[in-house]
Amino acid sequence: MRKKIVAGNWKMNKSLQDGVTLAKEVEAAVSGINNGVDVIIAPPFIHLTEVKKVISKVKLSAQNCASEASGAYTGEVAADMLKSAGVGYVIIGHSERRSYYKESDEILNKKVKLALANGLTPIFCIGELLPEREANKHFDVVKDQITKGLFDLSETDFKNIVLAYEPVWAIGTGKTASAAQAQEIHAFIRSLIVAKYGKAVAEDTSILYGGSCNDKNAKELFANPDVDGGLIGGAALKADQFAVIVSSF
Repeated sequence: MRKKIVAGNWKMNKSLQDGVTLAKEVEAAVSGINNGVDVIIAPPFIHLTEVKKVISKVKLSAQNCASEASGAYTGEVAADMLKSAGVGYVIIGHSERRSYYKESDEILNKKVKLALANGLTPIFCIGELLPEREANKHFDVVKDQITKGLFDLSETDFKNIVLAYEPVWAIGTGKTASAAQAQEIHAFIRSLIVAKYGKAVAEDTSILYGGSCNDKNAKELFANPDVDGGLIGGAALKADQFAVIVSSF
């Protein structure tokens, strides 16, 4: 059985002190939920070591990592540094990184391989822009991103990937893909994995939905057979709402 996952991406929010407080609140809010869901939070880099001290059930992710192992790369944080701080996961290829910081498929592929080499689980994001959806190119875009970003991995390495489909037009806009739209694209993504790595690997790969998923729509989204959880943005900054999402399975 593939893992059910709810991951909270805090993005660039919260002071260190407020972040530690939120982490404690999330830990308390989800501690009584025993539905087998892996709960992950991804605070900003400077929060990671302090947040690690106050969580036990909740798992820790970084929001990004460098595309190089070490060296003269001012402002970057390497995958092995994240591992040494107690981080278990790292978000790679978020639409904001692709768009604002022009991260290419080649760069993201390097990040994935460095994360895997250092024992981190990449949460690899894919998804289309609104014009691409309106032009009915969303399948092509997603196929291209996953092929260039991941499909040169060995089967063993790919088994350590979590995918997150994020319709870019639905992030922070209040728009959400319908449950049917989410299921359609998640099933398509799984079919690509079947074609590349076989049915057994595809059935074990967790694919999360990330696009204005919240405490109101999570239950309907998560009811789809190919939606294995969510990558949550705004609602992850409120422990009570986040806990409702976790309990939506």
